[in-house]
Amino acid sequence: MTKPTIGFIGLGLMGSAMVSRLQDLGYQVTVTANRSRPNIDAAVARGATEVDTARDVASASEIVMLCMDTSASVEARMTGADGVIAGLQSGAVVIDFGTSLPGSTRALAEKVAEAGGTMLDGPLGRTPQQAYDGKLNIMASGDKAAFDKIKPVLDDLGENVFHLGAVGSGHTIKLMNNFFGMTVANAMGEVFAMSDVAGVDRQQVFDVIAAGPLKSVMMDLVKGYAIDGNPDMLAFSIGNAAKDLGYYDQMAKDAGTESALVGGPLNAMKSAKDAGHGDEMVSQMVDFYSKMFGQN
Repeated sequence: MTKPTIGFIGLGLMGSAMVSRLQDLGYQVTVTANRSRPNIDAAVARGATEVDTARDVASASEIVMLCMDTSASVEARMTGADGVIAGLQSGAVVIDFGTSLPGSTRALAEKVAEAGGTMLDGPLGRTPQQAYDGKLNIMASGDKAAFDKIKPVLDDLGENVFHLGAVGSGHTIKLMNNFFGMTVANAMGEVFAMSDVAGVDRQQVFDVIAAGPLKSVMMDLVKGYAIDGNPDMLAFSIGNAAKDLGYYDQMAKDAGTESALVGGPLNAMKSAKDAGHGDEMVSQMVDFYSKMFGQN
C-alpha cells in the first residue's frame, strides 16, 4: 500500500529522531524550519522536502505531525494565515506529539474540525534514541476513526500505542504521568541531599529504600547522577520538567480545583530554572537541594 504523506513541524531532539525513523521506512516527509537549521538540513539531505510555512506543510500532507515545546508554540504554528489549519487538506489528520495543555488541544481540535480535518493528541514517552528505533510510547486520544486511520504510522514510530479516549485525554494523562514522575524524582533528590546533611551514606540510604516497596526505575535514574555521577540516565531537563508541572497545575485549575502536592516540586524546579539550571537534567536537582541545605 502507498504510504501517506507526512508533514512534520518541530525537529528538535525528539522530532528529528522521529523524522529519521519515518525516512528509514520510506515515508515522504515535508518539513519547515522552526528554530535551528542543522536537523532540517539533515532531513532534507535524506530526501525530505522543505517548505516556507506551516500552511505549506499542511497543503502537502495527509498527516501533519507537531513536536513542539509548549502549547503556545503549537497554537502559533496551527493558527493564522500561514498556519496548519489554513492549508489543511480535506480529511487530513493532525497530531500533536508534544506535552500541551488539554484545554488548548481541545480548542484547536474544534478549529481543525471546522477546516475539514481531525486533530489528535499523542504525547510521547521514552527517549530520542528509542524514537530512532521506533520504540516510543504514544499516548494518543481523539476521534477513533482518525486514530485507526493513522495507527499503522504510529505503530512504525511506537512500541506501545494507546488510544485513551476523547481528544485531550492523552495530554491529560501525560501531565499526570509527569507530575507523578517529577514528584518522585524531586523527593529522591532531596533524600540524597538530606543524607549529606544527616551524615549518612547516600548509597546506604538508596540500598535500604530500594529493598522495600518504594523501589522504582525513577529512583535508579536519580541515583545515576546522585551516586554514580551520570546525569544523562534521566535525559529530561529541569526547564522542561518545570513547564510540565506548571501545565499540570494549570490543568487542575482549569478543572476548577487545586493540586494538593504540585507546589513543592514545581516551586523547586522553577527556582532552579530561574537560577540558571534549566538546561541541566532532572537528576541534578540533588545539587539544588544540597545548595539549599548549605552543603555546597
